[in-house]
Amino acid sequence: MANFVDRVVLHVAAGDGGHGVASVKREKFKPLGGPDGGNGGRGGSVILRVDPQSTTLLDYHHHPHRKASNGKPGAGDERNGADGEDLVLPVPEGTVVKAADGEVLADLVGQHAEFVVAAGGRGGLGNKALASQRRKAPGFALLGEPGEALDVVLELKSLADVALIGFPSAGKSSLVSVLSAAKPKIADYPFTTLVPNLGVVVAGDERFTIADVPGLIPGAHQGKGLGLEFLRHVERCSVLVHVIDCATLEPGRDPMTDLDVIEEELAQYVPDDSLGGRPLAERTRIVVLNKADVPEARELAEMVRPDLEARGVEVFVVSAVARTGLKELTYALARHVAAHRKEFEVVEAPRVVIRPKAVDDTGFRVVRENTPDGEVFRIEGERPTRWVRQTDFSNDEAVGYLADRLNRAGVEEALFEAGAVAGATVVIGPKDNAVVFDWEPTLSAGAELLAGPRGTDLRLEEPSRPTREQKRADYADRRAARSAARDELAAERRAGHWATAHDDDDE
Repeated sequence: MANFVDRVVLHVAAGDGGHGVASVKREKFKPLGGPDGGNGGRGGSVILRVDPQSTTLLDYHHHPHRKASNGKPGAGDERNGADGEDLVLPVPEGTVVKAADGEVLADLVGQHAEFVVAAGGRGGLGNKALASQRRKAPGFALLGEPGEALDVVLELKSLADVALIGFPSAGKSSLVSVLSAAKPKIADYPFTTLVPNLGVVVAGDERFTIADVPGLIPGAHQGKGLGLEFLRHVERCSVLVHVIDCATLEPGRDPMTDLDVIEEELAQYVPDDSLGGRPLAERTRIVVLNKADVPEARELAEMVRPDLEARGVEVFVVSAVARTGLKELTYALARHVAAHRKEFEVVEAPRVVIRPKAVDDTGFRVVRENTPDGEVFRIEGERPTRWVRQTDFSNDEAVGYLADRLNRAGVEEALFEAGAVAGATVVIGPKDNAVVFDWEPTLSAGAELLAGPRGTDLRLEEPSRPTREQKRADYADRRAARSAARDELAAERRAGHWATAHDDDDE
């Protein structure tokens, strides 16, 4: 069984952010020192990174579920939670990342290229970070956001300059073994090659890679044989080499027919346009008439060579066993590869793309929908959805804080403009995990006018400690007041308003 996998469905989940904590600092002789709750840590992300040592997606075929670690919650004394560790998944160069609907998310080409396939959730803020001049003692904290979870498709497309294509047992693996240091499996039965074999070829100053694509048969573009599974490995190749078996004894097989059949399969295959793939018909063609060490095969090769050259393709008669004609073939391949590299070598200066935010962009929108349960008003937008995820609905103060944020963002005005009235059903968040509530417009009068804004504590509203000059002035005022009171009592006594014990004895 082949240990090569070039297409897998990967289920990834990033780590959740840690929750913030609501805490109050308590010290000796300082019973209410203010909020000191720390923030939660960020959840770990799932990252795909090109690894030169990785050659297959087999590991993800056996273990398709991958999850990063969660962030740690915050703690008192302003201690923030630790961030979750990122999960780095090594992939071979040439891996294409697609969404479940087929959209291309990334094309990982280049050493150490990487792509964040699932971002970790943000950590929730503690009540220390939520404190402000107006909200000095928050009795709540924000929850951590859940990490992204999605399914992606990984497809491996070989990064080779030259692709050897042809019927099974045409001698492609033998050519790779003699042109490079690769050691593919070679046998005298069809479909010996079950995986693309890559080799490096050196011809003078040129160095290029060559790939042995598993044998194609009629109907390969429709999934017959192994062709559909490995035609994607031809997409990135600049030179296509038809390897034709001139010594085959199968009925109905001859070099011209074999070439026409394979060309038809290549014409039916559509490369991925989103990756900038060119149609296979635009690639350079070279025909190799193999197994010329057999006398009958060499006679057949010399017979059909003029007909093939009349089609405008280069033809080489070689023998992988006798190693004849290989030098000319190698230098011809190097010449075509160098020409292709020079033609498509484009040097572009990096551009800085600035996408300013629209002046009237509120970051959300209100959609009026009619559902079987009645009319609802759905609020769509990244910020409102994130705020809902971070809210602890078991805490009334946290719910009030959410209402304040939505009001400041202009959600209530947008609901009024959309036709919402008191008691209307409002939905925030995705359809599979939304928050539904009956809308009540915020009133400017009520309990808050008596108790103060949310997050306030009258014990923290006392003025700051008096300065030394203020203390001296207060002390002088108290002494002056006591002296004035004594003088007033003495004057009243002299005036006879107060009787003494001595005066009573005389009477």
